[in-house]
Amino acid sequence: MKLDCALAMDALEEAPDVARAAEAAGFQGLWANDTKHNPFVALALAAVRTTRMQLGTGIAVAFSRSPMVTAQTAWDLGRLSGGRFILGLGTQVRAHIERRFGMPWDPPVPKLREYIGAVRAIWRSWQEGAPLRVEGTYYRLSLMGPFFNPGPNPRPSIPIMVAGVNRGLCRLAGEIADGFIVHPIHSVTYIRELVLPHIGDGLARSGRSRSDVQIYAPVIIAPGETREELAAALARARARIGFYGSTPTYRPLLEILGHGEVADRLNRLVRERRMEELAAQVPDAVLDAIVVRGSYAEIGRELRRRYEGLVDRVASYWPFTLENREGWGRMVRAFHGG
Repeated sequence: MKLDCALAMDALEEAPDVARAAEAAGFQGLWANDTKHNPFVALALAAVRTTRMQLGTGIAVAFSRSPMVTAQTAWDLGRLSGGRFILGLGTQVRAHIERRFGMPWDPPVPKLREYIGAVRAIWRSWQEGAPLRVEGTYYRLSLMGPFFNPGPNPRPSIPIMVAGVNRGLCRLAGEIADGFIVHPIHSVTYIRELVLPHIGDGLARSGRSRSDVQIYAPVIIAPGETREELAAALARARARIGFYGSTPTYRPLLEILGHGEVADRLNRLVRERRMEELAAQVPDAVLDAIVVRGSYAEIGRELRRRYEGLVDRVASYWPFTLENREGWGRMVRAFHGG
């Protein structure tokens, strides 16, 4: 099992230094989210200052970009990183696709299936010289002249991972993807009872095995070396769970813990614009099931204990920071038994 970290998206200009420090601390992967900044730009900055870490989008929103744009950007990052890039794709929810990106919303599972097929077809046309022929319901691609063809990549294998919450995307990952990205407000119960069985269904459909799909779990942690630090970190974690849990699409994450009514209350508060009340609705039982807390060393050991044999890689959902490199280093050492 690999231990990764997240790249902070508040200060884009710090990405090269943060990436280099995270690699020096011993993290094996670095993930950038599609939130305040473009994750591909952040990882391009990270690629030129690192040599060993894998670099992944966790996630990039698929439906805000054409398959051609995504294929080209990933192809360039694969080359720039020396084959260390992972393309993590997510569908986002309807409100964001329509109202933030101004793009059409279609059934996400069949559209993402077609999207991934289109990206791979584009890569084949560049790597092997195959004609570009994508004739689908959502995408039709047939034009690729030499002037626009970047040509073969020295390391052309770029894993595609699918992020999701519900059964359909888990099955899709098992059927056609190279990996699955678990939502950060997951629990071990959710992974065991929903994610793994439905990835297994997809694997059975495609005739593949569990080793063909890499499962990555970003984990909400609450680090604190003092009682005050731990209390502040837990309050932050509770607020983030409240924010995510208010989205109806994410209800299964709380429902599987027996707290579907919490998700309903959170959603109602958002509709009433009472955002400041979200955190108070998250019970301690939900916090205990989702958050890994303690000193940095205790968190490292608990990540190993909780996820060993369940997933292939974990990371702190909270971003790596330059200010507390010693604490992150202790987490890495403890995770690896040091």
